[in-house]
Amino acid sequence: MKRHILLFALVVLQGACAVFFVADIMLTVFGARSAPISWQTRELLEIGASLGLVLGVVLGWLALRRTLAQKERAEESLRGVQSAFREHLDATFTHWSLTPAERDVALFTIKGMSIQEIAALRNTSEGTVKAQSNAIYRKSGVSGRAQLLSLFLDDLLAEDAESHS
Repeated sequence: MKRHILLFALVVLQGACAVFFVADIMLTVFGARSAPISWQTRELLEIGASLGLVLGVVLGWLALRRTLAQKERAEESLRGVQSAFREHLDATFTHWSLTPAERDVALFTIKGMSIQEIAALRNTSEGTVKAQSNAIYRKSGVSGRAQLLSLFLDDLLAEDAESHS
């Protein structure tokens, strides 16, 4: 929350500095100044606004670097989770003694694909996919695709609950 306030203040500061410069130029171009200000005061205002813009650039760069580093850490964590989940799938499929074809069908089923989609992807008949699906359900001890998916979701949620304990 503190970082959000700082970034908001930074944007406001940069906006105010930009408005100052644009207003100064517009007043000069149209000769609309009601009372001229001394050149010393004008220079001090311009130095302050310039410093504000430079500070904005520096802090913006630091915020960008931090954000990119956080993004990289999140992507690395996601790759680790994906790898662990894939290993978990492989270990479970091995435990169930699934054939390579059944592994493919199980994976596509977990991804939410229909029998027709799986048959098209595997270049087999829907009947073959249904038979392989039934073999997967029998070997895994479930009665359908929803229960098959819930086995893996339960594993993920149980691991998540353990890591937060």
